[in-house]
Amino acid sequence: RHLPGRHLRRALPRPGRAARPRRGDEPAFSLPEVFLGLVPGWGGCALLPNLIGAEKAVSVIIENSLNQNRQLKGKQVFELGIADALFEGADFLEQSLIWTASVLNGTTTVERPEVDRGEAWDQAVAKGRFVADSKVHGAAPAAYRALDIIEAAKDGDLQKSFDAEDQALADLIMGGELRSGIYAFNLVQKRGKRPAGAPDKSLARPVTKVGVVGAGLMASQLALLFLRRLEVPVVLTDIDQERVDKGVGYVHAEIEKLLGKGRVNQDKANRLKGLVSGVLDKAEGFADADFVIEAVFEEMSVKQKVFAEVEAVAPAHAILATNTSSLSVSEMASKLKHPERVVGFHFFNPVAILPLLEIVRGEQTDDASLATAFGVAKKLKKTAVLTKDAPAFVVNRILTRFMGEIQNVIDEGTPVETAEKAIEPLGLPMSPLVLLELVGPAIGLHVSETLNRSFPERFTVSPNLKAVVKAGKRGFYVYDSGKPELDPEVAALLKQGDSVLTEEQVRDRVLDAVAQEIGLMLEEGVVAEAQDIDLCLITGAGWPFHLGGITPYLDREGVSERVNGRRFLAQGVASVPA
Repeated sequence: RHLPGRHLRRALPRPGRAARPRRGDEPAFSLPEVFLGLVPGWGGCALLPNLIGAEKAVSVIIENSLNQNRQLKGKQVFELGIADALFEGADFLEQSLIWTASVLNGTTTVERPEVDRGEAWDQAVAKGRFVADSKVHGAAPAAYRALDIIEAAKDGDLQKSFDAEDQALADLIMGGELRSGIYAFNLVQKRGKRPAGAPDKSLARPVTKVGVVGAGLMASQLALLFLRRLEVPVVLTDIDQERVDKGVGYVHAEIEKLLGKGRVNQDKANRLKGLVSGVLDKAEGFADADFVIEAVFEEMSVKQKVFAEVEAVAPAHAILATNTSSLSVSEMASKLKHPERVVGFHFFNPVAILPLLEIVRGEQTDDASLATAFGVAKKLKKTAVLTKDAPAFVVNRILTRFMGEIQNVIDEGTPVETAEKAIEPLGLPMSPLVLLELVGPAIGLHVSETLNRSFPERFTVSPNLKAVVKAGKRGFYVYDSGKPELDPEVAALLKQGDSVLTEEQVRDRVLDAVAQEIGLMLEEGVVAEAQDIDLCLITGAGWPFHLGGITPYLDREGVSERVNGRRFLAQGVASVPA
């Protein structure tokens, strides 16, 4: 149990094992089994709590797994007590062998703290059950089986715990959760790394300087991401010096946080700070930029004006990228002299965490520009999916249809609590109205209005949502008791009809709407295949691994055939039960 400080692979390792490092990878460690629908075997559930205590074991086995398989760095593994020693430098292997020899010959004695087997153990298990409930709402069994084993391991009877692991694995291997998890895992690890429809990478042009139009929060997050991953000069512009200074200040502050956490050393922090700058004059900032991305207000006329200004000063080869969430990339480029170099580059918030990047090909986008965009996405370590220039692209279109049906049933008379609870059996990471709060009601309203203009027969604009936005409310809930409760001021705004649906009726209506929309998107060629829609929702919207993607889930539940007359995926393709 001696781990190299800088030589653990950032990937899903085999249970309890550190995988062989790859050049340039940051060290990472996890027990990902619950994430995939299993429990850690070979003593994972039995030994870990006996080694480091129940609280830390629950954090590693349950919390980290259910948080999209959050990884641990080598230092964290050591501090948790999973490892007894931590070695830095290129000679870590030699150091570890010398240390091991010293333990074997008695020169070094390993001392470990006594594990608390009292009330703290029970509290840790209870906390784990709370986390599982909040994440999967009882819809996925793996987390609960793992907690049962940890709970039983309190008495230190390892053989009994080993037997419980074996039984849990035997049961879960035959269940649908594992098959769904493997399907989702394969999407992320294979399809996500070989984007369907991407041009030959040899067409990509080098990017040695990046320009960011805007210096607000989203633009500043983008600047930080490009800076950290590409390590090239990044320049921000905005309409006044105060905004520019605030954007650059945000980037500097985030670098200082990384320095404080030991994620970068002082030299690198200084270098990164020196690479970011802000100017008011686009000609000064973008004259030698190879890639310019805008993150300004979601208004077509504003974005067209910005691109016209950038085209006038940027080099002829520079990519002009837009972070629009729903507007037409082709229309945005239509008034330019060279629309072929405009590409959609839609990130998801928070930029540093969500891996998805929807790359949108406009009607005139050429292969070289698209290849450059995919090359940049790879360096940014994003999961890039090519989409057609269709309203709201993939994730926002599906989520807006999903949310629109929830809002419709509320408008028609179904209580808010019933509409929210109807979706709980899916085990989604958050309820629809909590998601709306995260996105922002104003943004949700803007996207629904955009889609309403394109597809008025399917996308409605909720008058209640309009009222909430007009009142300046940030969501439907308040959290005075720590739990979400309907805001009395929002409740007073709601105007509802007298049509009340049951939870099952709400759920069927929502899933039918989503299945219809996905079917239409595939007919329109918004993406290459159904698997790309699954990949988008998993990496951009947190669709749970245990459901195996939205389209196989709809297939399993019979919704696809009920709505569209056929399954989205050929039987067996999804690696999930029919």
